[in-house]
Amino acid sequence: MTTYGTIPEEAEVSSNLLVSQAKDRIQAGLGTTRPWKEMIQPSQFKIPPSIFGSIQRVNTNAKHFRANYVIIILVVLFLSLLGHPFSLIMLIVMMIAWLNLYFLRDTPLVIMRYEIDERLVVISLLLITVGMLVLTNVTYNVIVGMCVALVVVLIHGVMRETEDLFTMDEDVRVVTGVRDVVKVPLRQAGSSSFTLP
Repeated sequence: MTTYGTIPEEAEVSSNLLVSQAKDRIQAGLGTTRPWKEMIQPSQFKIPPSIFGSIQRVNTNAKHFRANYVIIILVVLFLSLLGHPFSLIMLIVMMIAWLNLYFLRDTPLVIMRYEIDERLVVISLLLITVGMLVLTNVTYNVIVGMCVALVVVLIHGVMRETEDLFTMDEDVRVVTGVRDVVKVPLRQAGSSSFTLP
């Protein structure tokens, strides 16, 4: 029996496997973003009591909502370039670089046996993204877009209260909040469920 024009089932299985792995990787990588509802709860926006309080809020919010802030900056840049197709293509290429080097990376970036800090990766990607867009003669749009994005992020960082925020350091198994540090033993390594001592 001849099967001209049919695709073998093995090819379908391998392509489906690649697509499902890519979906899982994207969901796992973007899972580090905090829920947007948590980020914009109206009851959590209050004027800080002092300059020191506002600096402390910006630091805590920047740590907690880091991935969300990066997404906001990239979306504002994207919107500022809708009238410039070549620059928009460059931004899309850079977004792919962002996905591969920041959002979808489970392990630290290692170049020539040196582990690159995540902050350095973000700063480098931001500078390269802005540099590529400046080279395409959209300097004004990039500067205005970055200023708008940074003002939005800074206003959110100053106004969003940090009393309900906490982050968990997976290596040390320490939960850090605004005022206290609590050691939290995990039931199983890699488990999201934990018990207090």
